[in-house]
Amino acid sequence: MAEYLSHRTLETEHVGIALILVSAIGFGTLGIFGIYAQRAGLSIPTVLVFRFLLAGALIWAFLAWRGEATTLRGRPLAIALALGGFGYTAQSGLYFLGLEFMTAGLVAIVLYTYPAFVVVLAVLTIGERVSRPMLLALCLAFGGIVLVTGANPDGASLVGVVVVLGAALAYACYITGSRAVLETVDPLVLTAYVLPAAATSYVVIGTATGQLELPTAPSAWVILCCIAVFATAVPVVAFFAGLQYIGASRASIVSTAEPPVTVVLGAALFAEPVTVATVVGGVSILAGVIILERE
Repeated sequence: MAEYLSHRTLETEHVGIALILVSAIGFGTLGIFGIYAQRAGLSIPTVLVFRFLLAGALIWAFLAWRGEATTLRGRPLAIALALGGFGYTAQSGLYFLGLEFMTAGLVAIVLYTYPAFVVVLAVLTIGERVSRPMLLALCLAFGGIVLVTGANPDGASLVGVVVVLGAALAYACYITGSRAVLETVDPLVLTAYVLPAAATSYVVIGTATGQLELPTAPSAWVILCCIAVFATAVPVVAFFAGLQYIGASRASIVSTAEPPVTVVLGAALFAEPVTVATVVGGVSILAGVIILERE
């Protein structure tokens, strides 16, 4: 009996890891599809409006299929809309803006400093103490940024690094802010509210700047659907499904496969250069993330 349970536990663990890897691969394609969107002449507001609308609709459909669609009210609803309308809006916009300055691989690597910002915010806002492992992790993460920035002048720029660090900070603020409701609201339900709120923000931004348009080319719709389905909805659902099997800490560690996926795809599809210093910098950042998660 014990042997059977051990086998079942191992199977469950493998399923969880596989789901998180699917999630990491999906999120890792976002920068790649973002470059295709740029080449198709799609503006950032247009891409993000349809990304969030289509992905939000898919997640709501998934929740309804499972009988888990939930109506939020009061404070949880207000926080969810604020997280989407401001936090996720800022993170996504800066991420796609960063693709105009740097390669997709470097954008993914720099964005992955967000756990370090989460720690910094925790220290500043709730007085969390900085342990030696945390300090080491922060040094590794930001040291990796220095290596990545100086390693590839063709693929990185100071402006691009600052923009993507802004995206990482915005994402850290989003994660920190979401903790206020995640004790009572399912993460997938929260995401189902965040996405339409972010879409609404980009409708306003796109309309105000004259950049919002309805694509007419079939190829543009293929790109938008790929971003919404494979780079947003599928990885979000897969991550939360995997989370139930292996827990948040281990899921976060497995998710560090995301930047390498983007780097490999960028090199294979767009001949993005990958130097030794870039690899060392990326490994340094991911090592910092793993230390933070284990801490």
